[in-house]
Amino acid sequence: MTDINKEKEKEYLNPNPVRVGISIGDVNGIGPEVIMKALKDPRILMDCTPIIYGSTKVFSHYKKLLEENDFAYQSCKEVEEAIMRKINVVNVWHDEITYDLGQATETGGKFAFMSLEKATQDLAAGKIDVLVTAPISKEAMAKSGFKFPGHTEYLADLAGEEEALMVMVAGSLRVALVTTHIPLKDVSTTLTREKIYNKIKMFENSLRRDFGIVRPKIAVFGLNPHAGENGKMGTEEQEIIVPAINMAKNEDLLAFGPFPADGFFGSDAKNQFDGVLAMYHDQGLAAFKALAFDDGVNYTAGLPVVRTSPDHGTAFDIVGKNKASEMSMRSAIYVAMDVFKDRKRFKEITANPLAFSPREKKRPGSDIE
Repeated sequence: MTDINKEKEKEYLNPNPVRVGISIGDVNGIGPEVIMKALKDPRILMDCTPIIYGSTKVFSHYKKLLEENDFAYQSCKEVEEAIMRKINVVNVWHDEITYDLGQATETGGKFAFMSLEKATQDLAAGKIDVLVTAPISKEAMAKSGFKFPGHTEYLADLAGEEEALMVMVAGSLRVALVTTHIPLKDVSTTLTREKIYNKIKMFENSLRRDFGIVRPKIAVFGLNPHAGENGKMGTEEQEIIVPAINMAKNEDLLAFGPFPADGFFGSDAKNQFDGVLAMYHDQGLAAFKALAFDDGVNYTAGLPVVRTSPDHGTAFDIVGKNKASEMSMRSAIYVAMDVFKDRKRFKEITANPLAFSPREKKRPGSDIE
């Protein structure tokens, strides 16, 4: 590279690259593969410092298996040793691993949990700015003693929140869920006015704080076919969902609906709203993944920290075949950085610029001490 090109590159370098923590996911899944592929493009290092929580032995194994010999990284004992704008691997363990590629094993769950636990500890301590989680196997995690349905519930518990909000993101398409990892038969009994109302509020706040939308418009789905068709196909819309929407409107939130879920994504309606709130997992995610499977991102809203993940799972069927796409992982890294920056901007513009010192004397005609 010539001196001129080097100077040109410096113009685009972020002087404060975001410290992106990445948990390795299941070592028998595609997590290591998509991490390596997502970070191969050196342009990503212009904006961030990736810090992977796992083991250099795992990446040595996958480099050979996938012939990704150009993947270079720094080995670290702790995050403090990470080098800015370099790919860093924090060695959470030093054990030799027996790989069972494409299998949900206790070993895979154990090391995925160790990676996640160390990454969240550093996130809580402010040693990394954001967390991107590679896919885990819920079956493998359960075998290792993990007591949560998924990342979302685990992070909410760590943050002391009753629940967080799962939001799927692809460009201007944002789909949030009222209920997440519960059986379909339990959805109708789990839904309440207060629960839906609280999710609307949480979503609206996230759209403003995390995505920089000043007055977000939210479309709320019904539960039943045709949104209940005025009670002919169920009464949840009239008894629960509409009252929740009205509660939000009474607080000047721009919530609308309930909309029938089947035709919404196929029409122009999806382009008229900043966010969509679905009642249950597959109602929102089936359509979302049909539209944005390659680069969709799972974002956890409602937490004091920033966490994203690819919108796909461990893909056990293609592990080790060099077929996994890195697009969703790369998008997850960029969405995490964008949200981190948007939160900083939101904090700056909502700060009180006219704060008074407690020692200031009361002005004539003023109630402010």
